[in-house]
Amino acid sequence: MDLELRHLRIVRAVAEAGSVTKAASHLGLAQPALTAQLKRIERVLGGALFERDHNGARPTPLGELVLSRAMVLLPAARELQEEAVRFANATGDIPRYRLGATNGPILGGLVDRLARAWPSTPVSTYTSWSARELTTMVMLGRIDFALIGACGESAPPVEGPVVWLTVGMDPVFVLLNEDHPLVDRKEVTLAELAGESWAVTPGDSCFGDCFATACARAGFTPQTIYETDVATCMHLAKVGRAVVLCQATFQPTAGVALVPLVDAPLRWRQLLGWHPEGPGARAAASIVEHAKAAHADAVRQSTRYAAWLADNPRFGTSP
Repeated sequence: MDLELRHLRIVRAVAEAGSVTKAASHLGLAQPALTAQLKRIERVLGGALFERDHNGARPTPLGELVLSRAMVLLPAARELQEEAVRFANATGDIPRYRLGATNGPILGGLVDRLARAWPSTPVSTYTSWSARELTTMVMLGRIDFALIGACGESAPPVEGPVVWLTVGMDPVFVLLNEDHPLVDRKEVTLAELAGESWAVTPGDSCFGDCFATACARAGFTPQTIYETDVATCMHLAKVGRAVVLCQATFQPTAGVALVPLVDAPLRWRQLLGWHPEGPGARAAASIVEHAKAAHADAVRQSTRYAAWLADNPRFGTSP
């Protein structure tokens, strides 16, 4: 058996986790299977890579040597793959804009603005609930720009060479059934909604943890949280089964109303990302301005949000 990059990833995973059992969980493998693989790797490399006991796994001197090489080879191999894919996906002199986005207020307006500004330039879109997936696609050159959301001041989801710019900072509001006793309030507190069920669209940010923390500060633990698509969230709000957490730019339909939360305990940062060496980088400044304009349009279209901004000017479209 020859040594492969996947073997180095296994060694790195065991070292980072501090135990074979934890590494197996992180890698999605059964512990006996990972142990067997590790033994085969150790035979190829000529000796034990870890000292294993009830306290976990610690690298041997040989393990330290292998790890030091792995920390160089693995990032280099990833960079080579990313650069090769970007090269293969490069558009040359033919302009086009490939946009990826999570659920948010900007994509539709941005597509419309680009189509009006450059009617002969093709625009394609890709949507995903995973900001991590979209970031990886930018890194690999499969899309030119990613529109994602980040909870509060949290970092973008993947470390890498992607340039991120904040398009806007929005509060999280709630959608209430039109017959809800608090629906006509200018603002409500989280504590006033302590007995409700909740609904939210899926994502891979820290929003769930931030919501739980905000509820704890308000003195309660949310009992039921439905994580589902936008249409189901709207239905649950409309029939009074759940309070929906949503971005303030959301346009409610008949039967529900958008209501701000006091002191904006939850906030959502709209981000635009691109690869500095990707084919879209030359147009980044223009895309940024169009994205900000699209966000500003979405804010103006939400009358409840626009009125709320008058007393909360630190939110809204970035200057």
